Amino acid sequence: MSTRTPHVLVIGAGTGGLCLAHGLRRAGISVAVYERHRTRADGLLGYRVGIGPTGSRALRDCLPPELFRIYLATCARSPRYFNVLTQRMRHTASFPLRPDTDPVDTERSVARMTLRQVLLTGMEDVVHFDRTFTHYDQHDDGTVTAYFADGTSAVGDLLVATDGTHSAVRRQYLPHATVRDAGTVNIATRIPLTAHTRGLLPETVRRGISLIFGTGGVMGVLHVMEFKWDGDGRLKPDVPPADAALLADWPGLRHDPTRDNINLVVWSTARRFPADVLRRRGGELIQVALELTANWHPTLRELLSRADPESALPIRVSTSEPVPPWKSSTVTLLGDAIHTMTPGRGVGANTALRDANLLRRHLVSAVAGEKTLVQAVADYEATMLPYGFARVADSLNRSGTSGDDRMYKPVFGRLALLGARGYFRVTSRVPPLRRKFVDDFYTYRGEED
Repeated sequence: MSTRTPHVLVIGAGTGGLCLAHGLRRAGISVAVYERHRTRADGLLGYRVGIGPTGSRALRDCLPPELFRIYLATCARSPRYFNVLTQRMRHTASFPLRPDTDPVDTERSVARMTLRQVLLTGMEDVVHFDRTFTHYDQHDDGTVTAYFADGTSAVGDLLVATDGTHSAVRRQYLPHATVRDAGTVNIATRIPLTAHTRGLLPETVRRGISLIFGTGGVMGVLHVMEFKWDGDGRLKPDVPPADAALLADWPGLRHDPTRDNINLVVWSTARRFPADVLRRRGGELIQVALELTANWHPTLRELLSRADPESALPIRVSTSEPVPPWKSSTVTLLGDAIHTMTPGRGVGANTALRDANLLRRHLVSAVAGEKTLVQAVADYEATMLPYGFARVADSLNRSGTSGDDRMYKPVFGRLALLGARGYFRVTSRVPPLRRKFVDDFYTYRGEED
């Protein structure tokens, strides 16, 4: 059994790929990441991602300790409540969440661009920008070559696809693995958090994550993101000294345009949107959201009208079709490249991080001589595929994430809406049910292998 340390090629500098790269480098395994974006600030990555215990555990295991502390310091203020609202901003339910005193066992709000800057920290010699992957070749000696659009190539012992939903690696490696349209569309907006917009929201909404169950099959989610720096990128005066010392020396803040904001996402079945909605941007797209929410509370509509036009983004929700196991080799996949899921359970990023941590552990075992490299890949895939596609199914079955959900039917939709609101109302008002709901929330988001 060869004990030569492998060189790993990672295609895509997303959350899972960069977490894996840190974990491999920390374990002394050679790694290089190839990213199609030209710079570390490219890409519309400013929206919220919820990192639960599974994701934070992976980051703790893979990142250098000081960088994990920077990750914690750069998180937005953690949500204290999970709310369910009507479109008229009446509270159907409100569940208190756990405080963020534990570095792992909690729910954290992270801006995608900020997390990207954290994960790029110290990786200047590892990440290669402006490299668009085109194809790969596997060789008889066990190596694999990745080719890029600029004519360059790279040779390694393992190629890991972390290039997202539209993975070019997956198209070549698993051409039978398909991603289909889930039938829903999201319009994501970002509203600057000012004294005025802050004052529009009641405290539980301002300090929580709020799911909006609207009539007519139009739904939404709202969350407030407050960071430790102000609109000019300067640290706020109330930042704890330990966090201030970390952030003062952190170079990533110079590349991160993220500031305090309110994320408001509106979604529904694709049938409710104009046929060209994916081509619309700016004020045109915000106007579509306003037309969909004509019966919403004036506060929510004012927030939409104050959204930064450049932040408005249409998203066609996709979901992966389950794929049977394949014969493992020197190519593998993680995250959205293999198990794209809807945002219904909010665990896409957490599952990618879980993949990265799992693959890291198996590769470390291979380097220690406990198994071959291909066996390490096989052991990773044997565990990843069942939980990954279970998460895909869970997310798709969440109310409102599939365009065929009865929430969107003319008659059954009203009954489904009443049923969903009734469930949350009763659950939040009966103490044992409320405790179980919160415990189940953390258990689901804290699973590990």
